[in-house]
Amino acid sequence: MSQQNSKKTLINWDLVSVNPSEKNWDWKDLFCFWGVNIQSVVGFSLITSLYLIYDLNTLVVLIGSILGSLFVYIFSNLIGQPSQKFGLPFVVLLRSSLGISGAKYFGFLRGLVGIFMFGIQTYFLAKAMGYLVRITIFSIEPTLLDQDIFLTFLIGLNLIDWVSIIIAIIFQTLLFNIGMAFNKKLINFSALVVYFGMTFFFLTILLNDVKLTGETFINSLSFESLINVNNIGPLLTVAITIFAYFSITILSFGDFSRYVKNEKELKKGNISLLLNLIIFSFFSLFIVIGADVFLKQDPDNLTRIFTNPMDIIGKSDNLLITILVLFIVIIASLSTNLIASFIPSQYTLINLMPSSLSFKSSSFIIAIFSFVISIFWLTFLSQIGILSFVDTFGSFFGPLFGIMIVDFYLINKRKLNNKDIHSIENSGSYYYSGGWHIKGVYSLILGFIFSASTIWNSNLMFAQSYSWIIGAFIAALTYYLMTKK
Repeated sequence: MSQQNSKKTLINWDLVSVNPSEKNWDWKDLFCFWGVNIQSVVGFSLITSLYLIYDLNTLVVLIGSILGSLFVYIFSNLIGQPSQKFGLPFVVLLRSSLGISGAKYFGFLRGLVGIFMFGIQTYFLAKAMGYLVRITIFSIEPTLLDQDIFLTFLIGLNLIDWVSIIIAIIFQTLLFNIGMAFNKKLINFSALVVYFGMTFFFLTILLNDVKLTGETFINSLSFESLINVNNIGPLLTVAITIFAYFSITILSFGDFSRYVKNEKELKKGNISLLLNLIIFSFFSLFIVIGADVFLKQDPDNLTRIFTNPMDIIGKSDNLLITILVLFIVIIASLSTNLIASFIPSQYTLINLMPSSLSFKSSSFIIAIFSFVISIFWLTFLSQIGILSFVDTFGSFFGPLFGIMIVDFYLINKRKLNNKDIHSIENSGSYYYSGGWHIKGVYSLILGFIFSASTIWNSNLMFAQSYSWIIGAFIAALTYYLMTKK
């Protein structure tokens, strides 16, 4: 292989530094970015469940949530600043600490998790689309849904389910491939529409009976003194739960921060996570409590409180609200899939084969594998405990974060050789030992062992919520001790 060809093997226009003219994200775009991250069915259920678990002790849960989001803010600034400064995605910056080959294969683990989660989320997105199809068919002719063609199942899916999954996969793939400028508009549109929809949902519940719902909401809030030793444990648990929810986004945050104008806008935008959390928490909690007031009028609902928006509308007889919530769920799921799964997977696939793949070709690979995951999710994958293996792959994320931060801030003092980061020559700064930085790999694996042990060792499962931070700390400390001069 010629020297010139060697230089080209890592160069891909989707991985090189962002053109300065395209660094146009500001704090408002990041406000919408963080809004989209929490505006999901999972986010809604998580927030409301925390309040219910701790008997609506608002002060403990709210302060715990803010504390957790402060950790997310700090860590996102740390991982986001190198990408903002050099305009590079996370997996390219990883070459500095793991070597060009190490970044290829260990970085690809983020892509594997992303593809798998994209498939699962697409399945649930398709379910929401399927509900809309059923509502439409039922409104045209109620007896149509009783026809044999809609009652025949293959791999646990009927005709509507199959069509919905196919449409969801194709629609997302085409939509997300338009370009990053369009993706930014999609993220902003999604965040604002979801908040508008939640406001409408909130007002609908409130105006049904302002006095009853208002009093129930106020009376349900418990402002017990925070200066209480018994509250420390729950507060820290809430904080780490919120952090764990955002942890998958933190690692690949550089894929988005590379488009931010400057460091000031980056920090302002990241702090908006706190505002998003407060707004979303208020709406979610009020909707759940307010809906519960009316649902409890039905004797069948006296034994539980519904925290999932799909369960709430399932008990509602308001067709307009049902359709509105389904549309909100679809829009929120689309944008969450884009941020948490699709774009990070694209970057890691391209980095795996930079001379062969582009955004478009990598998206087709994601679509194919995600389609298979979607159709087998209900009948097979969800039954075999596959999420434990996905969590195991995810145990690499904290250690990856730890070594990247130490490498950039403490070892290389915020410097990067932008030329060698794309070079495969053995004289390059990031070639190390045949493309592998052995010290980085050793630190990563050690951090992974500690992190994964909280999943597979029954005696350590109590620390599973802390696995990301444990892995990051062990890997960071090991990497620093081994590489410091």
